[in-house]
Amino acid sequence: MSRYEKAPHPFVIEPPLEKKQVYGPDDEIIFNLILVGRAAEYLPYFIYSFDELGKKGIGSDRGKYELKKVFAITDSQPAYGNIIYSSETKMLHRFETSNLCLAPEEMKSYTTSPLFITLDFLTPVRIVYQGQLVLQLEFHILLRNLLRRLALLYYFHCDGDPSVINFKALIEEASKVKVTESNLRWHDWERYSSRQDTKMKLGGFKGHITFSGNLSEFTPYLNAGEVLHVGKGTTFGLGQYRIVS
Repeated sequence: MSRYEKAPHPFVIEPPLEKKQVYGPDDEIIFNLILVGRAAEYLPYFIYSFDELGKKGIGSDRGKYELKKVFAITDSQPAYGNIIYSSETKMLHRFETSNLCLAPEEMKSYTTSPLFITLDFLTPVRIVYQGQLVLQLEFHILLRNLLRRLALLYYFHCDGDPSVINFKALIEEASKVKVTESNLRWHDWERYSSRQDTKMKLGGFKGHITFSGNLSEFTPYLNAGEVLHVGKGTTFGLGQYRIVS
């Protein structure tokens, strides 16, 4: 891990999956915040930051908002079923966290044995391989990026030991997995950087891709990627996908 200059941010902000980009008074936005490892202990600071940000305003026009409610979504709680903070009380209630295991010996219990798997990339995915942004995605390229991200999060934010994962063997096996169908397309996307006071172009690919082969040992990592995303720009929601079959 010493060759990596930066640790990945231990959080992901998932914006709503809708085309709407302009919100007016009385409109509501529901977004997801995923905290990794020790970052869960800092949830009160995230809530405070989002609340203060709403008062100062966001975007180029500094649109203001009010943080209304925060829900905890865990293995035992359905989506939006457990309110842990509201603007009315300004109190944060106790909440549970979900475990995402990356230890190989424990991950075996989560392993399935599909011969085909289809991924639906919901937000632009920016994967760099050999110095170039990828559009023609191969499975081993996807796995390389995913393993790197999971290992760094595991090491820096969860006190884990990624050396127990046999990366070389996994990548060699991943090179045998083939693409059977792909409709990936490039999607241009912009974001406004208040720090740089400019718009930034951050395009990536979206769409479906189906892989075939012996996928059993890869399914736990792909499941983890559903939660933690893959590629660059994951902090603000890029690289989100769903396993559809």
